[in-house]
Amino acid sequence: MAIIASCSCPSSPPFSLTSSSLIQRNPNPNLFLQFHLRSRKRRVASFIVLASSSSSDENRSNTSTRLVTFLGKGGSGKTTSSVIAAQVYANSGLKTCLVIHSQDTTAEYLMGCKIGTSPTVCKNNLSAVRLETTKMLLEPLNQLKQADARIKLTQGVLEGVVGEELGVLPGMDSILTTLALNKLVGFLGRTVTKSSLPQEKYDIIIYDGISNEETLRMIGMTERARWYVKYLRNLAEKTDIGRLTAPSLLRLVEEAMKLNGTGGLRLNGKMSAEIWDDIDRMLEQVSAFFLEPSKFGCYLVLNPESPTSVKSALRLWGCAVQSGAHVSGAFGCSSLQSHTESAKMIGNNFSPLPFAFIPNLATYSPTDLDGVVLKEDVEGLLFAMANSRELNSSVKFDHAKKSVTLFMPGFDKSEIKLYQYRGGSELLVEAGDQRRVIRLPSRIQGKVGGAKFLDKSLVITMR
Repeated sequence: MAIIASCSCPSSPPFSLTSSSLIQRNPNPNLFLQFHLRSRKRRVASFIVLASSSSSDENRSNTSTRLVTFLGKGGSGKTTSSVIAAQVYANSGLKTCLVIHSQDTTAEYLMGCKIGTSPTVCKNNLSAVRLETTKMLLEPLNQLKQADARIKLTQGVLEGVVGEELGVLPGMDSILTTLALNKLVGFLGRTVTKSSLPQEKYDIIIYDGISNEETLRMIGMTERARWYVKYLRNLAEKTDIGRLTAPSLLRLVEEAMKLNGTGGLRLNGKMSAEIWDDIDRMLEQVSAFFLEPSKFGCYLVLNPESPTSVKSALRLWGCAVQSGAHVSGAFGCSSLQSHTESAKMIGNNFSPLPFAFIPNLATYSPTDLDGVVLKEDVEGLLFAMANSRELNSSVKFDHAKKSVTLFMPGFDKSEIKLYQYRGGSELLVEAGDQRRVIRLPSRIQGKVGGAKFLDKSLVITMR
């Protein structure tokens, strides 16, 4: 292993962080709803068409559910944005569930609704649920016990494990949250049976995560897991202990996945190579989910009055790209009465992302939510998906110049490292505590010749 290139290009000019409502209380909420009814219906219709375009089955059980999340510095309005987005989607007639993964009670205060560990209906089309990892730990353990009872792998030892005695270990939050969200969204796939479908089928799931880092890990987890699977496959196929234990372990996983409502690996009669190929395809499917705008929306949240909040949002933008997700837009959460200066600053630093302003609801009472008028660009940003993929294309290849352009906002020259293994067919990019592999087209494969920054992008020349 060797470092082929470490970017040493000139640093970008410093950001201009100039502090500067489009948001007003509505004296007549009903008038606002009537005024926007037609445009809202058009947006909802467009959303439903985009979200279900990948499936020919018109059955509601197969209709895509969109997952939406927000990234931002603590105190910048992440939970506020989640609550407002939930209100917008629900008021538009979409069945929405707000998923909170923390013990913070801000969402309860803003919504005026007690949030428990099972979905609670807060208003028409809007439910909320709080994820608690200690409780989520019990379900997969019970599923493993049921699977073990069928195949007798541990000869009853697993049945003796008392789940309530087990605590949460580092790393469990991301894994168990992914399983919980899969039950609501289905990005791992589901078996087509009534028992495997959730009791409620939602159009929108809004996830307010425990932290930015955990959310980014969850987004990039399956793509990173493919690396581990590749090496585990080598162990399973090329070592004696692997050939001995892998079939039984895979069968246990298969049975547990069936009980969880996931499609499973369908091992019946398959050879080892086919099973590992199926695992890789399933992980690839989940990775593709986070790059599909009609299925996943990620928004940055920042306080335009705070330079540190702006810098953090820029950094999280780059980290999201590194994790394998597209970013749909940015929200400025502020109590300012004029956003002229802020709009100019956000436009300069976050271009080409679309952005909108939302109010800081920290001082509002829960009953004020329905009386706050949002500018139409807020709803437009939450529903916009048609051009999202083009705006967030993070990798571009230029065959004529034999170059690769990586969109990497929020990073400077000292934080990006490039590695190459297996000849010149791949490029490993390390930045922001994230790594991703870029597979190079055959026409531009080779060694890294040089790299430079141009407008939030790293341009790499191959030789």
